[in-house]
Amino acid sequence: MTHSQTRIRAAVMRGGTSKGLYFLAEDLPSDAATRDAVLLAAMGSPDARQIDGMGGANPLTSKVAIVSRATRADADVDYLFAQVVVDEARVDYGQNCGNLLAGVGPFAIERGLVAATADVTEVGIHMVNTGQVAVATVQTPGGTAKYDGDVAIDGVPGTAAPIPLMFRDTAGASCGALFPTGQRQDVVHGVTVTCIDNGMPLVLMRAADLGCTGTETWEQLESDDKFQAMRETIEAIRLAVGPRMNLGDVRSRTVPKMCLVAPPQAGGALATRCFIPHRCHSSIGVLAAVSVATAAALPGTVCHEMVVVPHGDAPLLSIEHPTGEFTVRLALGRDAGGAPEVTGAGLLRTARWLFDGEVCIPKHIWAQGDTP
Repeated sequence: MTHSQTRIRAAVMRGGTSKGLYFLAEDLPSDAATRDAVLLAAMGSPDARQIDGMGGANPLTSKVAIVSRATRADADVDYLFAQVVVDEARVDYGQNCGNLLAGVGPFAIERGLVAATADVTEVGIHMVNTGQVAVATVQTPGGTAKYDGDVAIDGVPGTAAPIPLMFRDTAGASCGALFPTGQRQDVVHGVTVTCIDNGMPLVLMRAADLGCTGTETWEQLESDDKFQAMRETIEAIRLAVGPRMNLGDVRSRTVPKMCLVAPPQAGGALATRCFIPHRCHSSIGVLAAVSVATAAALPGTVCHEMVVVPHGDAPLLSIEHPTGEFTVRLALGRDAGGAPEVTGAGLLRTARWLFDGEVCIPKHIWAQGDTP
């Protein structure tokens, strides 16, 4: 039987607090431009509602994971993350996504790229966007990925099986250095900021310096007219620091993310409100939380004096966000000069397989993927 549209095998998974399409790389075009056209059509971009595709009209639900067998010896699979911009005909590969990362291990097992080894299977994941490796620990009783469990994460209803993630060597993954400007504080457009990259390029700003308390809802910060000037200032800062962070002209990029910080309100380490970069996040991204926790733990940043870092070389830092909190475990050490440094980070996510089937796109975009 032939079809009037090209059908491409795909899964829909929730990973952490995001949702997206998961593909095997072999099921997509090898040509990058054609692949981007396929992803835009699959998600329904550009359109604010993404009504003609699988996207959910929000950056958190317009994401793609492209998975293949590993191209390096210290990993099991390659994971290329694609941020499909909702209202532009653009696909951005300039960052990782730690939320969709949570679904890569189970996806690799379900698709036969990784064999379940016991009741728990470790999957080494090469994050192609930045070249770093993460290790996901997936529950696999009976040789199959398990999704039900008793772990709750803020921003997701119910509970699910835990998927611990440990990150290796994420410092400077996108920008070339943990503090890419060479300083822990910079003044940009009159606002003191910290530019940091521990897996996610991030600009931290004290909420009070921008006329906020840091306790506003994400809806208020995103759409309330009284915060329009603040949003314009944040974007002006973002454009100014892009080149300083070795990211170049970021007008058409989704990094760096922008994050307001304030003293904690609910017993955590720090309160945050993140922009990704133009929409205010209802929670906080995985690697953004890692970068925030890193800045919180290191002296000299805009947020360090707001935080009481627990004692020990593996403290847990609870990063508050609009819908709850995100706990990051840091590995702390000392550099050659004896100054504190962050040597690693880990966190807990969950994932769930939602749909398995075929996504359809017009044949004029790509005909070769037609399934007979």
